[in-house]
Amino acid sequence: MALLAGMRTLLKHVLQRDQSCDTLQVAGWIRTRRDAKAFSFIELNDGTCLGNLQIVADAAIPGYEAIAKMSTGASVEVRGKLIPSPAAGQRWEMQATSIKLLGEAPDDYPLQKKGHSTEFLRSIAHLRPRTNLYGAVFRMRSRLAFAVHRFFQERDFICVHTPIITASDCEGAGEMFRVTTLPDDKSACDAEDFFGKRAYLTVSGQLEGETFACALSNIYTFGPTFRAENSNTSRHAAEFWMIEPEVAFCDLAGDMDLAEELVTYLVKEALENNEGDLAIFEKFVDKGLRERLEFVASRPFERISYTEAVKLLVASGKSFDYPVAYGLNLQSEHERWLTEEHCKKPVTVFNYPKEIKPFYMRLNDDNQTVTAMDVLVPGIGEIVGGSQREERLDVLLGNFAKHGLNAETYGWYADLRKYGSVPHAGFGMGFERMLMFVTGMANIRDVIPFARTPGNCQF
Repeated sequence: MALLAGMRTLLKHVLQRDQSCDTLQVAGWIRTRRDAKAFSFIELNDGTCLGNLQIVADAAIPGYEAIAKMSTGASVEVRGKLIPSPAAGQRWEMQATSIKLLGEAPDDYPLQKKGHSTEFLRSIAHLRPRTNLYGAVFRMRSRLAFAVHRFFQERDFICVHTPIITASDCEGAGEMFRVTTLPDDKSACDAEDFFGKRAYLTVSGQLEGETFACALSNIYTFGPTFRAENSNTSRHAAEFWMIEPEVAFCDLAGDMDLAEELVTYLVKEALENNEGDLAIFEKFVDKGLRERLEFVASRPFERISYTEAVKLLVASGKSFDYPVAYGLNLQSEHERWLTEEHCKKPVTVFNYPKEIKPFYMRLNDDNQTVTAMDVLVPGIGEIVGGSQREERLDVLLGNFAKHGLNAETYGWYADLRKYGSVPHAGFGMGFERMLMFVTGMANIRDVIPFARTPGNCQF
């Protein structure tokens, strides 16, 4: 079968003309069908865009004898001509010259023309991309993924594919999935495992990314990461995608500049190149979405230290579910208060207490804080977390000891400081967090094609 032009291409190019065109061939899935005395109206969609194409099928055309089987969800191939449409709300429709049933959809097809809850649609994740809402979500995911690469390629960053299987725990939290070929009875020792030692699914490509930044200057990784955190919140998943740049000869200020620039770039991409999908999110998910995105895209980010942020939260008089005190991590409710109620703009919080941050972050001269930063946005909270990395060998070795890390295991990481060390910085952006922000979807499960959460690993 020849490759067919998608309906997005038709709507973007052919349908903008002011005259009908030669015979075309389209294929897709039927959204609805209405029958008249000697013809039928079919709303067809192939998933490449939000818009449907109305097919007018006369009873005399080849293939019409199977019209009764062309129900919602069935797939068809249609040949015909685009003609001006007399119907309101559409400029063109297709006058079919032939129609062919490709695949039936029996009466138990679960996506009939009615409203469906997100909870129900998660239970049929293999079919939910056919709905308007999830089609829009995953087209937006595709556009922003491309925009991520474009952002970094325009700035001469080099894309590096870091390993998914690793022997290093970047965050030091121990919430890692082990990869093993050992038998279930656990009679074998680690040395008998596939790699001769313990291996895990990565929680971050940062450490390996640093090795390339210390050779190629500006690099980024964009790939799946995994965390065995037994959390069923709307913001956590066991498998998620991270965007992680590492920049040599860069300090914390430059790191914050890059992170804020990336957030703004992706928000503008969602606003300007959404192919109409943003309208679906505004209508069915968040009526104030566009206003919030435009708000973020048009305003400079506020920057405040962690110490100042804690003082503001304590002085707010607001009752939070989680306590606020110096030395505690900021929770989502705290981050949202800072962005939505106090600063009323995106906020970058920097210089966190060293006790609550990982071993690789650079110690400040006060010996109390590290050069960490988090970018917070309204509606979500933290969307980026990063830091200037500790480039001093003696300080890094001290951090290994304080965090209980085996210096020999991380010897390769220390070598970066031993041989030609340079100041460098980087961050991680949760891709799904960004998607939640630009679509308004409240649950991370609804912006991942196949969500992996505790107790759930379908497909």
